[in-house]
Amino acid sequence: MGTVDDFLTHLQVERRVSAHTLDAYRRDLSALQDWSHAQSEADLAGLNTEQVRAFVASEHRRGLSPKTLQRRLSACRSFYAWLLRHGRIAADPTAGVRAPKAARKLPQVLDADEAMRLVEVPTDAPLGRRDRALLELFYSSGLRLSELCGLRWRDLDLAGGFVNVLGKGNKQRIVPVGSHARAALAEWRQERAAGDEAFVFPGRGDGPISQRAVQIRIKQLAQRQGLFKHVHPHMLRHSFASHILESSGDLRGVQELLGHADIATTQIYTHLDFQHLARVYDEAHPRAKRRGKDKG
Repeated sequence: MGTVDDFLTHLQVERRVSAHTLDAYRRDLSALQDWSHAQSEADLAGLNTEQVRAFVASEHRRGLSPKTLQRRLSACRSFYAWLLRHGRIAADPTAGVRAPKAARKLPQVLDADEAMRLVEVPTDAPLGRRDRALLELFYSSGLRLSELCGLRWRDLDLAGGFVNVLGKGNKQRIVPVGSHARAALAEWRQERAAGDEAFVFPGRGDGPISQRAVQIRIKQLAQRQGLFKHVHPHMLRHSFASHILESSGDLRGVQELLGHADIATTQIYTHLDFQHLARVYDEAHPRAKRRGKDKG
């Protein structure tokens, strides 16, 4: 498995992927390795397109979901692209291989009223200022959970109204911070008397708050505010994107705000926007749907 190990080292050292991403690549390529051994093919570099297609079909028969198969095939594509670049294979065996299409699942969002109710938690409660600042920043700027947890005060310009975010693949982007979030963050910082190098939302010791702690806290706060949906950090990111797109119609702008490398990832929100428009149409247009029984 030396070739796979070399590729994983490349991912870790040169591309600096996260430990979570590295583990996912390792699992997916181990599955290919196990299948290859079962077929008496010891060397992954020797597989051809038909064999890779047979591997995907075999994983499908084992009950893997289309989404998992797509991720597994994507890992294989990256691996073979790396082998091809380094002259270890003459052709890419994943070329032309397709995984089954996954049913598109639309993300759940809060409507504007629900979002307002959630972020306006009382600040006089224990950790109230922290909770208000955390929720306001999530909804104001559409950050990922990992981005918010790793944020330091030096990354925020409250006077200028923006935050410098280190996103996936160590890519930086600058995102606006709304006035309500800036006010909440200023109150929280004043309470903490925090320096520029301190984490905005500290956890135990000198480290940042854990992602799990944020997930649990947001669930608790949502219930306290009378929202009995399954509210989680990514729902606030989805809500941010959906509400911006609904108001502006600027898909490219939403892509940049979210830090999506591919606009196809952002296009999921156009479906949410269409659902909103369809509801408006059904409620407003006199010929949109039958209202009661036809009269003879």
